[in-house]
Amino acid sequence: MRHSRWRVPSVVGVALLAWAAAQAGGAQEAGGAADGAEWPMYRGDTAGTGYSPLAQVTTGNAASLTQAWSYSLLAAGAADPEARGPRSQATPIVVDGVMYVPAADRVVALDPATGRELWQHPVAGAAPSRRGVAYWPGGDGSPARILFTSGERLHAVEAADGAPAAGFGDNGVIGLGVPYNSVPLILGNVVIVGANTPRGAIGGIGNARAYDARTGASLWEFSSVAQPGAVGHDTWEGDSWRGRLGANAWPFYFTVDAERGLLYLPLASPIPGAYGGDRPGANLFGNSLVAVDIESGEYRWHFQTIRHDLWDADPPAPPVLFDIDRDGRSIPALGVTTKSGYLYILDRETGEPVFGVDERPVPASDVPGEAAYPTQPFPVKPPPMGRVAYEAADLVTAADTSAEHAAACAALVESLGEIHSEGPFTPWVYRPAGGPARTTLNFPGGVGGPNWGGVAFDPNADLLFVVTQNVGALGWMVDAAADALLPYEKVTPRPQSFDVAVGDGPRLPCQKPPWGELIAVHAATGDIAWRQPLGVTDQLPAGMRNTGRPARAAGIVTAGGVLFVAATDDNRFRAFEAATGRPLWETTLPQHGNANPLTYLGADGRQYVAVVATDTLLAYALP
Repeated sequence: MRHSRWRVPSVVGVALLAWAAAQAGGAQEAGGAADGAEWPMYRGDTAGTGYSPLAQVTTGNAASLTQAWSYSLLAAGAADPEARGPRSQATPIVVDGVMYVPAADRVVALDPATGRELWQHPVAGAAPSRRGVAYWPGGDGSPARILFTSGERLHAVEAADGAPAAGFGDNGVIGLGVPYNSVPLILGNVVIVGANTPRGAIGGIGNARAYDARTGASLWEFSSVAQPGAVGHDTWEGDSWRGRLGANAWPFYFTVDAERGLLYLPLASPIPGAYGGDRPGANLFGNSLVAVDIESGEYRWHFQTIRHDLWDADPPAPPVLFDIDRDGRSIPALGVTTKSGYLYILDRETGEPVFGVDERPVPASDVPGEAAYPTQPFPVKPPPMGRVAYEAADLVTAADTSAEHAAACAALVESLGEIHSEGPFTPWVYRPAGGPARTTLNFPGGVGGPNWGGVAFDPNADLLFVVTQNVGALGWMVDAAADALLPYEKVTPRPQSFDVAVGDGPRLPCQKPPWGELIAVHAATGDIAWRQPLGVTDQLPAGMRNTGRPARAAGIVTAGGVLFVAATDDNRFRAFEAATGRPLWETTLPQHGNANPLTYLGADGRQYVAVVATDTLLAYALP
């Protein structure tokens, strides 16, 4: 890892950042708005803590939560009900007593205490991002705005009535060139967007970019593939950096240390991913967390979580920011998860690991022309966030789940031939033409481990909360067609995960449970406070259902000591005692709650907890 010192920003920059921090709701430790009445951004605050200081709902009364209202996110007037669903992953925001959220064909403002629609802004062409919107409080004579993306466009509308924002681009819209399907970050007058890399597009498209919230003017762009003369360029041998796809900033949201002016960019894997023979070296800034100056986009430091990635196991969410008290001093820290199953806790000023990192040897590749990186960085603490290895004894048995499930998994294993699973970072095995069946089984699989939901932080208990899943990925490498760009390509069975269909319910993984977990980590020590399965498998026999379930979203935590999480594919919304993991409350959602929740105070004085379930937004409160 390389890093450089953060430079002191200009006087203007200091003033801007101080103003922005106040607008966003204050210190890193506090969460969203100072009194907790609002949820002004995707994870509640610029630090991404998912924390609220509200304490009306407590461990003693959470069991009494009931549904208060719901709002449909379906497209208005769609002729085909099956085709109009947004499959939303959105977390609404609540600012100045108004809730804002994207629906299938519009962005809407709602009364957060009743769900009554206040205004709607129809979006033609590409649908609005199904992940959320951002709020700009206004300035320089311009009123407050809501910003959101739709494909390759960035929109700004008036927060008061949803009308296109005057003075922003062309009638409230600017072209991004490269699509970003998630939530912009706004600090002061700076708007940050990432990039979703479409297959077959021209290179250099993974870059994070900044725009002016007032006019839409471009401010800066950070090259996620290290360019000539830049730090990390020497990690691309020859011209392998040139025109390189991937390494893109695709997260659902971003986080920023407003006090220090540091924006944190989680960057994805280079493309193509499974074969890297055309890109020898560590390949920066692929699979890295990069800190940049939010005013200028200038590089400050980086930490690479995987060298020369072959697994598409990037850091899918930006880091959560928090402070660690040690030996009488406070360490400004962050925690970033990866789909490879690890949580790295770093000094957020320098990128140095707080608890240490071991550079360990990992398995070599047998694919001709591929040189898998010989070592990878493993955090000394905390331990892995989920399963990172597999042995034959880990295959599920009838005693673990059911005879039908065990038989289906045994048949799957038989079909795969020789299974290669040599622990973390096992490369995809090579199957030459006419050769025997050989399959790599990797844990975690392509969706993690932890995924895009992020990590929640409770400053009162000093705990980090991670939602993770344990679903293996299957694959192997073969000779590519003669006219292919690369000599080898990855092949996967259908389905490509280490799971099977049993009955009418969701697919069942083939290793012993747990298949999904909720984990609490002591931030100050890196030790596990508690961990337990998250989710149930309803189609299994009674007594076997507490298996945990796959989940990609995450939870939030409150000063009432309550941790809320939906996420799992069993369609449940749950509350836990944050200190212990003790279940407090559970309700069944109409569909998958594949989204992060939020909490806020309504005008009626009640604390609400809300979550999106595929195409319906639901809010809960005490009676």
